[in-house]
Amino acid sequence: MSFTADLHLHSRYAYACSKNLTLANMAAWAKVKGIELLSSADFTHPAWLEELKAGLQPAGEGVFSFEGVRFVLGTELSCVYKQGGRSRRVHLLVFAPGFDAVRGVREMLAGLGSKLNGDGRPTVRASARDLTARLLDIGETCMVVPAHIWTPWYGMLGSKSGFDALDECFGDMAAHIPAVETGLSSDPEMNWGVPAVAGKTIVSFSDAHSLPNMGRELTVFQGEADYRNLAAGLKENRVERTIEFFPEEGKYHLTGHRKCGISQSPGETVISGTRCPECGRPLTLGVLHRVEELSQGGISSDQQTRRPFTKLAPLIELLAYTMGKGRTAKSVGLAYHRICDEMGGEINVLTQAGFDDLERVGGEDLAIAVTKVRDGKVEIVPGFDGQYGTVRPAG
Repeated sequence: MSFTADLHLHSRYAYACSKNLTLANMAAWAKVKGIELLSSADFTHPAWLEELKAGLQPAGEGVFSFEGVRFVLGTELSCVYKQGGRSRRVHLLVFAPGFDAVRGVREMLAGLGSKLNGDGRPTVRASARDLTARLLDIGETCMVVPAHIWTPWYGMLGSKSGFDALDECFGDMAAHIPAVETGLSSDPEMNWGVPAVAGKTIVSFSDAHSLPNMGRELTVFQGEADYRNLAAGLKENRVERTIEFFPEEGKYHLTGHRKCGISQSPGETVISGTRCPECGRPLTLGVLHRVEELSQGGISSDQQTRRPFTKLAPLIELLAYTMGKGRTAKSVGLAYHRICDEMGGEINVLTQAGFDDLERVGGEDLAIAVTKVRDGKVEIVPGFDGQYGTVRPAG
C-alpha cells in the first residue's frame, strides 16, 4: 500500500496565489491529478482556518477528508532573522496533528509578533532553530521540513540568505528535522552528493500557487494516507519514489541575470566571476552552482538512503506543445481534463498509460511526446534568475 502526496501548496489567502484555491477546487484538482493526500496549506490565516474547520471532516488520527480527498494540516512559515552576521530568510513547511496543535502554533506566532491575517505564509522574526524548538514544545508530533532548500532567497542552502549546512541552520534541533524538500530546480540525484543533507529523507512537492500547478512534483510514501504514516515516511525514509520536474525547468537552475539575458553554467561562473558581464550587477547564483559548491568533499548519502525518482513534463505543457497553442488556451484545457478523466488522472497518463491508449485519447503526437519524455529524450533550455526553463520532446 502507498499514497501519493503533495504537501506544499497554498490557499487563496497567500500572496501572489490564485483566488481559485478553495477547498472544493483543491479537492477536485487532486482527483484530476491523481493525488491522495494534500496539505491544508496556510492554516495560520484566520479566514482560511475557519474554512478548514467548517469543511474538513475527521478521517482518522491527524487526517481529514473533503469530498473524498484526504488532507493533513500543514502550512509554510517564512523565518526572517540575523545569524552569523548575515540576514537569513528560510522557508519551513510545518505539519500539525490536529486543530488543537494549530491553535497552539497560532498563539505562539502571535506572541512573536507575526501578522497572521495578512499573508497565508506569515513572516516570523525567529530563527529556524528557535521556531522548531517552539513547535516541538507545542506538540512532539509536530513536524518541520525545510522548504525548497536551494532557492536563492528563501532556501536553507540558498546563495542569497541561506547556510552551508543543515546543522548550521538548526543547531541542536537538526536531529529533529526529518526531511528536506528539493524544490523545482534540483532533483534527488543532485542532493545525494551534498554532505549538508546526508541522512535526511528527500521529498518533492509542488509549491503550487494555482490549481493547474498542483502535483507538478510529488512524493509517493509507503502505507495508508494518514498522519502517522506520513510521519513515518518522513522520519524513516519510507519513500517509494518521487515525481520530479526536470530541474533545468526550474527558474533558478543556472546562474544568471534575467534583465540582461545572461545565464551561466557553474564552470562559466568560476571563470568569469559572479557579476553580470553586461551591466556589472551581481548575478543570482543558481541551484546547480550551489549544489556543486556544497558537494566538494565530505560524506554524501549512501545507496540505502536513495530512492527512485521519475522526471516528467506536465501534461498541460505537452498538450500545448503538440497542439501548437499556449497552455492557457481553452482547447488545451478541455483536452487536458478529458484525457485525465478517461485515463484515471494526470499521473497515470504520464507514467503508466501505454502508447496505444495515449494515441487513442490524445493522438499520435501526444503519444510520441509522452513516450519521449519518459525516455529522457528532451530538448532543454535551462531556467535562471527567476525565469522558468523549457523542456520539449526531442526532435
